[in-house]
This record gives sequence, C-alpha cells and structure tokens, in this order.
Amino acid sequence: MKLLLFVSMTLLASIGAVHASAQTAQQYPPLSNYMMAPEAEIALAKSAAPDNVSAHASIKILTDAGYKVAAQGDNGFVCIVMRGWGGPIFTPVQMRAVVYDAKLRAPICFNPVASRTILPLEELRTKLGMAGKDPDQIAEAVQAAYTKGELPKIETVAFAYMFSADQCLGPAGAWHPHMMVYAPYNDNAMMGGNPPGSMLPAVGDDAGTPFAVTVIPVDHELAVKMKRN
Repeated sequence: MKLLLFVSMTLLASIGAVHASAQTAQQYPPLSNYMMAPEAEIALAKSAAPDNVSAHASIKILTDAGYKVAAQGDNGFVCIVMRGWGGPIFTPVQMRAVVYDAKLRAPICFNPVASRTILPLEELRTKLGMAGKDPDQIAEAVQAAYTKGELPKIETVAFAYMFSADQCLGPAGAWHPHMMVYAPYNDNAMMGGNPPGSMLPAVGDDAGTPFAVTVIPVDHELAVKMKRN
C-alpha cells in the first residue's frame, strides 16, 4: 500500500513538473520587439476604421508604461494597435500561443460603448503581458478584476472596427476587414455554428464568457490602407 501511494505521488509530481515545464517553455520576446515608432503606430491605428470615424477618434499608442493618448478625438471612438496580449485567453491552449507573438499588430477602433467597457479590458491584458504574465495568469487576473468590479461590467453589445489592410493577426496575416461585436456570454451555437475563420459571422474569441467576441467579415474592398507620411 505504501509503495502504491509512493508511486502515485511520484507520478502526480512528474505530471505536475511536465505541466509546469510546458507552461514556462514559451517566453515573451524583449519588450522592444513590441514597440513601434509613434508616427507609424498612429497611422496604423487610424487605419482600423473608415476615415470618417478615425479622423475624429482618439488615438492611443503603446509605451513602456502602457497605452497613452497621442491624439484626442471628439466622437467617442478610440483607436489603438493591439499586440499579442489582446488575443483570446479563455480558449484552448493552442489558440493562446498568439499571446507570445511580438509581430502581431491588430489595429482596432472601439465605438463609444466599447471604449468604456472593452478598452479597459485590453489595457489590463496589455499591462499583464508586459509584466510577463502567461495566458493562464492573464485569464485569472482578468476574471478576478471583473469579479471585483475593477473592470467595467459588460452588460450590453459593443462594436469595434478592424478594417486595416495592414493588420497582422498572427498566422492569419492580414485576413479580412471585419467588425468585432462584443456580446456578453455569446457562443457560436447562437450564431448557427458557423465555422470560425470563414466569411460567416462566428464567435471566435472567449466564447461563453463576458468577453465573447463575434467576428463579422465585410467586403475586402472596405479595407483601409495605412496612410504613411
């Protein structure tokens, strides 16, 4: 009996060690790899939405202290360039590898509701990623902050544009211009089970959580090219 208990405990310890090793196998690249020249980041952020929206939106850029306002708008929209830390975290492990991708550049322009509710979430994810937290730690910290009321409650639908022709969404590359629809607790069955990544609306990120995102692709002719100075 003692031998069996010893073997079981040893096996559990070994499994735990393997799991811990897998968790620490991936490391974030240097923070400098995530940074952009301010002018380029502003231009890329503006390409997230049609000109009539982005011309009047506030623009925030990433600094070593997090996102900071680079230009103040007057329409309630806020455009930023998300990095890998903004990827889905309440998802299967293989989908969370994008969090470590320092090349990912995801211009997004939040509407006024999303600016109040989703932007603070993305800024927290960024802060945690910059602090070296892995996807599990980011998910735990986000959930704790939401539960404690440190993040705004997401109680209604919000929208964001991701129309940039120059976006780099990890393995998906530029993909298609699309709308992000933040619908709390939505899952893909509610959309009819359309395959994620197709040209049909589908819940692709964090399904079933308060942070669920429905992705709606639009005509590729609506893609917005980055305007370089």
